[in-house]
Formats: sequence, C-alpha cells, structure tokens
Amino acid sequence: MSSNPVAETVASLMPRAKEELAELVAFQSVADFDQFPRSESEGAARWVADALAAEGFQDVALLDTPDGTQSVYGFLPGPQGAKTVLLYAHYDVQPPLDEAAWTTPPFELTERDGRWYGRGAADCKGGLIMHLLALRALKANGGVPVHVKLIAEGSEEMGTGGLERYAEEHPELLAADTIVIGDAGNFRVGLPTVTSTLRGMTMVRVQVDTLAGNLHSGQFGGAAPDALAALIRVLDSLRAEDGSTTVEGLSGDAGWEGLQYEEEQFRRDAKVLDGVELIGSGTVADRIWARPAVTVIGIDCPPVVGATPSVQASARALINLRVPPGVDAGAATKLLQAHLEAHTPWGARVSTEQIGEGQPFRADTTSPAYRAMAAAMAVAYPGQEMQYAGQGGSIPLCNTLAALYPRAEILLIGLSEPEAQIHAVNESVSPEELERLSVAEALFLRTYAAS
Repeated sequence: MSSNPVAETVASLMPRAKEELAELVAFQSVADFDQFPRSESEGAARWVADALAAEGFQDVALLDTPDGTQSVYGFLPGPQGAKTVLLYAHYDVQPPLDEAAWTTPPFELTERDGRWYGRGAADCKGGLIMHLLALRALKANGGVPVHVKLIAEGSEEMGTGGLERYAEEHPELLAADTIVIGDAGNFRVGLPTVTSTLRGMTMVRVQVDTLAGNLHSGQFGGAAPDALAALIRVLDSLRAEDGSTTVEGLSGDAGWEGLQYEEEQFRRDAKVLDGVELIGSGTVADRIWARPAVTVIGIDCPPVVGATPSVQASARALINLRVPPGVDAGAATKLLQAHLEAHTPWGARVSTEQIGEGQPFRADTTSPAYRAMAAAMAVAYPGQEMQYAGQGGSIPLCNTLAALYPRAEILLIGLSEPEAQIHAVNESVSPEELERLSVAEALFLRTYAAS
C-alpha cells in the first residue's frame, strides 16, 4: 500500500478517518422518528454538510426530501472541461436491534480484534469516510481531476424513497458522467469486487380477519375460524418444501453466471447453525443474486407472555420480497398480492397493502468506468483481479439514477463485506478495507479522468 503517493497519503489519514467515523457513528441516525429522535438524523446531516464545506465543496445544502428526511449535497469543481462523477453514500442506519446483544455500545465506535465496531461503521457511514479519504488523497497529490458531486442520503434504510422523488423533481442536480455508489461491498475481505446487479424489493402488509372479536378457545375452538392459523397457512404457501420461494407467476429458476459463492463459505458467513440445512435449490449465487426470495419480517399476534386461550379474530404480517434483475418490482408486487389472496383459506377476509418498493438493477460492466476501476483496484489490491458479484439487497436509487441519466455509468463498491455483519448486532468495518478502497477510488477518479 506504500508503493505510491496516493496510498501513502491515505495511510497517513487513517487516524483522522477513525476519529471522524467515531463522531458520525455516535449519531443515532435511524430515519424512523417514532423510535429515534429526528434531532439525531439532523445532527448527522449537519456533520456531513460541515465536512463537505471544510473540504472546499460549493453549494453545500441540506435537501428536504418528500419523505421528511434530509439529504446532503455538495459540489467540488474540477478542471475546466473535466468529467463529472457523483459519489453516493447514506448517513442513516438500521436500528441497533437488541442493544444488550452488542459486545460494545452500538453507537460508540470501538476497536476490537482489528475491526471497528458500531452501527453504520460499514453501512454506510464508512462509505462516506471512504469518499472523503479518496478526495483528500487526490488533493494532496496534484488535485482532484474531475468535477465531484457528493450526495449523502438520509433515509436509504427505510426505503421511503425521499431522495428518489427529490432527484426526479430536480433532475439536473445529480447529473453526472459516472456514479459511484459507496453502499456495496467486496465479496470477501481482500478481494476487490464491484457489484454488477442488485435485487429489487417490495414490501406488502397482509391482514386476515375471521371473527368480530376473539373467542374462548374451549367454547368455540374447533369450529370458529382462527385468523392466526389462516395467516400461517397463507405464509406457508410462499415456500416450497425445500424452502424455495413460490409466488405464483414469478419465475424462480434463473441462474447466476460469474463469481460463485461456495456453500461452506456461505454457511460460515451467514452463521448457519450446525445441522441446519440451507433453503432453496441451485447454487448459492443463484439463490441470493438471481432469484426471488420472500421473507416474513414481522407478524402482529399475541406474544407468548400474557397470551390467553383464545381463537384469534385478526392477524397480520409484513412480507419482504426480493425481486431479481429482469423482473419489474411492480409486477412482482401484484403477483404477490394475488398469491396471498388466492391462498387464504376458509373464506377468511384478506387485505393487502404495498408499503415500499425498489426496482432491481443491472450495470453495464463493459464501460470505460469499469475498466478504470479494474485498473485502480489492481493497484490498491496487489495481485488481485477485480471480480463481479451480485447483491441480494436493494438500492432503489440506482434505478432512479439510471432512468434519469441513461448515459451515466454506475459502479457499486463499498465496505459491506460478509464479516461486516451489516443490519445485525456487532456491525463492524475493516480499517484495511477502508484504506484499500479509498486508494482504489482515488486512483479510479484519476484513471477515469484520463480515459
């Protein structure tokens, strides 16, 4: 990493990067204001805005987006006639889940076993620090050779689409020749990877009603239709015996060509318990990158503690469906809703409501920007060739940007490799990955500018 001046500069900046990431992680910037104070997200947004202003960005602004959150924008001018690159990250984070399960406090960056732990350390506050490191390294070594726009989103994790709607209303704001989304990750630590596809997603709430009110299970059970039992049957219909997703009309046999995910490695990464089988068929890459996947992410029903012997009159669930590239998320939503309605037993009343959606994404990996990134990563990761992988998660903004700027090239890199355990307890970031990817991004900007 010390064979070139850019790498040497990034290495020298790492202590500052750790301090800044600690400041940013300290904000409890979960964009769910029923659970977390709005002031925490607003404080994080101001931190980002101040950081951009300190780096010489112009037109720094807190953008009030339609979902009630703020995105932060800034423009750093480059040489006259230079290309424009948009750098993206988000400062909002997932809730910490069970704080007691964290080894160290989730909003306090803590170093342990060579990694930095804290909510958002990898996803995606670390991505913002990566962008700042790359720009600082270039400024110290001849200057930034492109015009840079930087956008930090405030509600990506909630999927409420605030920045998407804002961009559609202000299409000139984020226009660029190339877009670098800093919200993905290497396939594993030390293996440089760009994410070439993303699954889309839809969120559907389903409610089943059978009775005017709960009934005594001894007096009425056995004949009175149980709404919770009906809901369980509906949810079970979404999977085949092997666990494959089976939404009627939605194809589930696509294959992934490219980098493969060995099953034993996946079991380790996913921390699957001994003796528990993986679900689905085909390769692991097929299952997580190329095929639909349904997950029941919440059920409203009586908790075990305090439950009474009652036949339930009503029950509801929240369903997340990941949509593979090549499938329209809106069409998948309609298929899911039709499936739920068709598989509701006993004539029970069923209602469905979509509460979130994001389209899948597929990048053009033959573009000049991808060639420039491959060259940059070869330097930042000596002896390693850049790999292409899919990602099961969704970044709906990618499709919005692709639609608004069809000529722009979009690359996805970032710090969310498997060991980072994003969205889980004890999320962490590898400082070595932060350093190497910052070098790669800086060298990419320089190589791309000259292409």
